[in-house]
Amino acid sequence: MTKTLSVLGVTGSVGASTLKVIAHSPDRYDVNALVAGSNVDALAKACVETGAKRAVIADPSKYDALKIALSGTSVEVSAGRAAVLEVASQKVDTLVSAMVGAAGLEPTVAGIKAGSNIALANKETMVCAGTIVRALSEEMGIKLLPMDSEHNAVFQVFEQENAKAVDKVIVTASGGPFRTSTLDEMRVATPEMALKHPNWSMGRRITIDSATMVNKGLELIEAFHLFPITPDQLDVVVHPQSIVHGMVRYCDGSLLAHMAVPDMCGPIAYCLDYPTRKSSPVAQLDLGMTGRLDFEKPDYDRFPALSLARRVMELGDGAGTVFNAADEIAVDAFLNRKIGFLQIVELLENVLDRLHTQNMLDCPHQLEEILLLDQEARRVANEFIGKMTA
Repeated sequence: MTKTLSVLGVTGSVGASTLKVIAHSPDRYDVNALVAGSNVDALAKACVETGAKRAVIADPSKYDALKIALSGTSVEVSAGRAAVLEVASQKVDTLVSAMVGAAGLEPTVAGIKAGSNIALANKETMVCAGTIVRALSEEMGIKLLPMDSEHNAVFQVFEQENAKAVDKVIVTASGGPFRTSTLDEMRVATPEMALKHPNWSMGRRITIDSATMVNKGLELIEAFHLFPITPDQLDVVVHPQSIVHGMVRYCDGSLLAHMAVPDMCGPIAYCLDYPTRKSSPVAQLDLGMTGRLDFEKPDYDRFPALSLARRVMELGDGAGTVFNAADEIAVDAFLNRKIGFLQIVELLENVLDRLHTQNMLDCPHQLEEILLLDQEARRVANEFIGKMTA
């Protein structure tokens, strides 16, 4: 059967991989809408190749350029935040949520309210509003299908009928470019060094987050909301080869692991075709050629973001919103050489402490409260950056 799809964030790294999956089996998918931030050329090309009915560019100043790029086609063109929310509100079989950052929260919630199943690559949705999103998903009877490789892996080996028998949910981490670096070496790391991920080709923010292991912290928070587990049932193991993506250990001693080559097309195809398995443009894993699989415990002293993420889980969704917002500001400041690499996590902790002291981390009950807290966290983060660079 053909499935209807809309893709939010189609010109990013996850969006590009989604297009590969669609191109691999175009007869399986009917594309309703494609949404991008500002990349007109890539969006127009994707619409033509997939036969999308509608193209939306979030940047309203790019409307005319998109209209020209798609002239002579039947693709309906619109622009602006309201247009993004409108197409997200159109029910489809699966809405791919791959926008970067907190900007993806509102459209994802709009998709849930419309009754669309969500293929979730925007981890900020669960980090900032996990309690709200989980409750709304259950109310609407939709599936939250985790698209991140680690959560997708756990999703595939987590036996829902045996949830009470789960001992640990383990997400793996490559260790990033600084897995074996000293603190002194990381202190002088440049953006160019941090952007050289050993295994994955990703967007700039997520690549920096991988280097600091903030990304793994975000994944722990997301996993806490995605699966019926407690924070102390979550663990991280460093696995440099990125072959094992996630594991679930059960009370009987069984450890179930999901393994695949490091290619986002795999988890994307699983989500788009769920609950069936079909062919995808992913190479088959050959363990004989892989040779060896290494595992090690993470270093919490060199990567304090992991401890900070555990504190965030204890404090609740408000802390998740602050953690994510401050990180977006910190990564941008690092990429623009305003702060050093180690100052990224330092900044996150400072912002979290400030707002916790001001009693602003009470769990938000409405989306509007989350968005206001997000704005305040960004303001405070920029204030700290100003002091760091003064």
